[in-house]
Amino acid sequence: MKYSATLSLSENQHKQLKSHLFPGDGFEAAAILLCGRCGKNSRRATVESIINVPYAKCKIRTEHSLTWPGDYIEEAIEEAVKTECSIILIHSHPGGFPDFSETDDTSDQIVIPSLQHGSNFIKTPHGSAIMLPTGLVKARLYDAKMVSTEVSKIIVAGENIRDISINYPKEIIPFTSQMTEQLSNYTACIVGISGTGSITAEILARLGVGHLILIDFDRVEHRNLNRILYATVLDAQNQEFKTQVLKRAILSHHPKTRITTIERSISEKEALIAASDAETIFCCVDSLEGRYYCDLMTQAFMAPLIDMGVTIPTRKTKAGSTAVADVLGRLDYVFPNGPTLFDRGVVSAEGLRSEYLYRADRTNYQKQVNDGYIRGHIEEAPSVISLNMRAASAAINEWLSRLYKIRHADNSSYAQTIFSLTDCDEEHISTSSFNTSKNSLLGRGLRAPLLDLPQFFQNDEAA
Repeated sequence: MKYSATLSLSENQHKQLKSHLFPGDGFEAAAILLCGRCGKNSRRATVESIINVPYAKCKIRTEHSLTWPGDYIEEAIEEAVKTECSIILIHSHPGGFPDFSETDDTSDQIVIPSLQHGSNFIKTPHGSAIMLPTGLVKARLYDAKMVSTEVSKIIVAGENIRDISINYPKEIIPFTSQMTEQLSNYTACIVGISGTGSITAEILARLGVGHLILIDFDRVEHRNLNRILYATVLDAQNQEFKTQVLKRAILSHHPKTRITTIERSISEKEALIAASDAETIFCCVDSLEGRYYCDLMTQAFMAPLIDMGVTIPTRKTKAGSTAVADVLGRLDYVFPNGPTLFDRGVVSAEGLRSEYLYRADRTNYQKQVNDGYIRGHIEEAPSVISLNMRAASAAINEWLSRLYKIRHADNSSYAQTIFSLTDCDEEHISTSSFNTSKNSLLGRGLRAPLLDLPQFFQNDEAA
């Protein structure tokens, strides 16, 4: 059985790789990609680090040939033994030949078995790749029997989300049937299937996204029937999982959609492993802890994150009554190797500590949950579906703007969007407005301990 896989790397990694492989002298060059593994069946490879082979160390460097020493292969194998990473050997084709040559095929038959034997690890097969002067890449992975399969998608995740595989159709007009067909090959994860989450899942399904991963541990209640799409009184009476309600509804109008449901908290191992299959994550939770995990996943799993939230602050009038001060929505686009939700102050250590204390005190925590939409006013069943729809629609369009050429302005100007229905105003904050901290999780994948978190240190293996 052939192995199917995708490869993801950050925009910075792609720029670094292209710069090394095409130094300007017209000769071939080489590098080694060390990749983490993601997905329940390790079908996603994520670039964690790059070993550049120095030009001066190559015995032969011409327009059509390259010979480089085995020292760098040994270095890669040593790293693979320690981290169980996948090794992908990549070199340039300065002349633009868009396929593997016979020399490349012969070389793989010699080198790949050495990688497999040396690392003694075949859960994520090792492979090879070529890059063209345009930055497009063709890659293949080998199984234990040396049967190769072309990597179906090679995603560069940055301000834009691009598939740089050679055979990928580049000119797609957004909002057409071509886009629908293309989205059928995407996997999206929605964390939180309630107010904004159920709407997000519904829109993604109707856009034609091929695989949806729905994660939520909660069940339908009578008090949230007014904001969860498709939820019924019977669902509340039967205490149906929110994920199952959405799955049943989506399959009724898009039966070919593949839907994975996980009835667990995103902080649990099973949910994290399932989420790592996704190429994009939509965070639709109302807790800082949920956002914290999504923030970590974006870096480790090389999956851009769309985080959304809505709130209605209140104020006291002179007469002592409660009045609406504003009606707000927030949208953040987070990408690997860019400013995280922590960097932006959306998630903070103090906020996480406060939230934990509320959970420890069940009475106060329940008040905090009930107070989640309308600050300063306890409301068991807030009527906020119109606000949720505004936020969810903006989130989907933000994602599409990263996939396709929709905006006239550069996407870097839209790292964060805050809209006010009260002032009929929308504020946009650029990526450069935030400091970007160094991130040790980049491309780590599912390597144990999962997300490098203390609660997973006792696990021998993450997946």
